[in-house]
Amino acid sequence: MTDINLIAEYKSFDGKLGFYSHVSNLCKCEMRFSVYQPPQATQKPLPVLYFLSGLTCREDVFMIKAGAQYWAAKYGIIIVAPDTSPRLTGTPGENDEWDIGTGAGFYVDATAEPWKSHYQMYSYIVQELPTVINSNFPTQPDQQSIFGHSMGGHGALICAMRNPDIYKSVSAFAPIVTPMNCAWGKKAFSLYLGNNQETWRDYDACELVQKVGYHSSILIDQGTADEFLNHQLLPEEFINACAKVNQPLNFRYQPGYDHSYYFIATFVADHIRHHAIAFGLE
Repeated sequence: MTDINLIAEYKSFDGKLGFYSHVSNLCKCEMRFSVYQPPQATQKPLPVLYFLSGLTCREDVFMIKAGAQYWAAKYGIIIVAPDTSPRLTGTPGENDEWDIGTGAGFYVDATAEPWKSHYQMYSYIVQELPTVINSNFPTQPDQQSIFGHSMGGHGALICAMRNPDIYKSVSAFAPIVTPMNCAWGKKAFSLYLGNNQETWRDYDACELVQKVGYHSSILIDQGTADEFLNHQLLPEEFINACAKVNQPLNFRYQPGYDHSYYFIATFVADHIRHHAIAFGLE
């Protein structure tokens, strides 16, 4: 069993919301995550749904703002929300800008200096964190799904498509679908991965869906009043990429909604139900 440290715990919808830390072998630093265990977790192992947050967020933001615990308790799903990057690593430049370094891991395995020593978020999410969760909580390791918001929506899509045997389902709120072609992604990828853009393709959802696809329908919600819609998120690129390869996609434009957690909280029930169906819970 991997050692974890309980930071705080709260009762919520008859379940437990806990905040934890552990020493990550991959990121070589303390990493934090939150876990909601619904009341059913005291009786039997449950499926696990991972949520990846966006730029500047931490492991607590989704649990505080999204209102997901009610729905997790209804269906009997454990929800895990990790932090968005390593922190306090001493990496030069990690705290200089809001969209690179701390709070901006982009869910890639960095290969360029000085980032590669600690910024191994892709492998952390796919490999190390599930091992920690499965060894410390009453999970069904073969029942795992993933979703996320913005940068985390990008992370969820790439993790699912690259690991279809691990994730039963995937969904996203306002994801960055083609980081190779937007300012946020270009900045992060050039620093984390270097200038060889061929290596970027493994972390671009539009590229991946055409290369490997996904075994089931992808659910995406996108607000039409999102301030990042037309210059960072570029959802039409993903819609077109899915159409080219006949990838099932349930893409929903939501009129008047922005990029905030008010938007996420409005539609989180639909997303948890999407994953509950994949788990055979409905």
